[in-house]
Formats: sequence, C-alpha cells, structure tokens
Amino acid sequence: MILILLPTADYDPTESSVPWQALRQAGIDLRFATPEGLPAYADSRLVSIGFGLLNPLLMTRKADLERYAAMTEDPAFQAPLAYSEVNPEEFDGLLIPGGHARGMRSLLESGLAQRIALHCFDADKPVAAVCHGVLLLARTWQPDSGFSVLHGRKVTALVANTMELPAWLVTAPWLGRYYRTYPQTVQAEVTAALARPTDFLPGPLFPVRDTPETPQHGFVVRDGNLLTARWPGDCHRFAAQWVELLKQRPTHKG
Repeated sequence: MILILLPTADYDPTESSVPWQALRQAGIDLRFATPEGLPAYADSRLVSIGFGLLNPLLMTRKADLERYAAMTEDPAFQAPLAYSEVNPEEFDGLLIPGGHARGMRSLLESGLAQRIALHCFDADKPVAAVCHGVLLLARTWQPDSGFSVLHGRKVTALVANTMELPAWLVTAPWLGRYYRTYPQTVQAEVTAALARPTDFLPGPLFPVRDTPETPQHGFVVRDGNLLTARWPGDCHRFAAQWVELLKQRPTHKG
C-alpha cells in the first residue's frame, strides 16, 4: 500500500495524477492523506483558470487534466486519511507531489507530514517526490544527527534559473508572487540540506516535457529507494521509474 500526501489544495494536477494512474495500472494499492482528512483539489489556475496567452507554456496539458479528473473520482481520493490518522508502518512507500500556490504550505510546513516522511527514510521504504514536494524532505530532520533526511543523498527538484525564476518573472506583473511559494527558491533550500552542493542535479539546461511515448525526455534522479524529479514535464518518466522501484520491493502486493 502506497501513501500519497496532498495539501489542503493547490498541488499540481500532473505531478499527482500521472503517478496515481501508473500505480493503478500496475495494480498497486494506494491511499491519500490530507491535513484534515478532506478531499483536496489541485491548483485551480492549473486546472481551469489558465494563463491566457501563456497557456501553451504554463498550463496543464489536456491529457493530464483528464487523468486528474479521473483521479478525483477514485474512491481513495474521496475518502483520504487525515495526516494525524496515518500509521506510516502500514504503508510500503510514500509519494509527495509538488505545486507552488499558497495551499501547498499546509503540506510543506506540516510536522505530521514530516513525521511520516521520517519513518519511511528510517525504514528504508521507497519515497518519491517531485518539484516542491522535495522541500518536505529537505525540512525533515533526523533527530540523532541533526541533518535532513536528504543529507548524503543525490536529488533533483524545481530548478531555480531555468524553471522557478523565469515562470515568476513572466507572470509577476499580474500574478505577483504566485510562482514564488517562499522567498528562497526550492533549489536553494534543498541544496542547503544536502551534504554537498554538487548533490543537487539540475538536469539538462533546456528542459523538454516528456510524454507517455517519450518518457526519455524527462529527468529523474534515483538514489537507493529515493526518487526525485523537477517539474510536471518529468512526470511520465518519474511515474514509470516509481512503479519499477516499487515492484522491486518484496512487500509489493500488486
């Protein structure tokens, strides 16, 4: 059984629904968890409002919106656990989608979510995170060492100079800090939690969105049982490698 952590709202529909679909198609059981145990919906700008003339660059792709709509009809989505109800020992792995709008803070700043993540690292269970989702792991500290659970790992996440900052600059005139969840970039905070700056791998300079037919266009980093990706454009490769990682586990029951 895999646990998918969602915030109260505002996560990315692609980063959640593409891995969800891959898990379902692989026959892997899953549950969702949200801060209050209520169904949580994705960022409305990425689902319906859009970005006007910038839609071809920033808007969620039609096929991914269809996957997201199907995910919201999943009985597991409609009946999530509250973070406080989660017994992490009951789960074989953890998935953390990203998103950048304000509602994501209910996940990224949650001590309960960090407790769940810490258990999975201590038990060497598979953990997958994409984009801002990697921030939760950067903020999850090992009580004995005082280091983040990412210390000593190689990871990727939302890249500052080619992803986060350009999206903010082109939308800031009318959306303000919509693309800046925190004053510090995701890359800067994640890198600060690592043992060495070179353990953050930004991937190709010019990112290209992957598809189910071209997953090789995506970029992911696997370090043992940890899998990380940068943005929605990596998610088909991310989902495929996530399922592959889970199937290697003896606890998999799919």
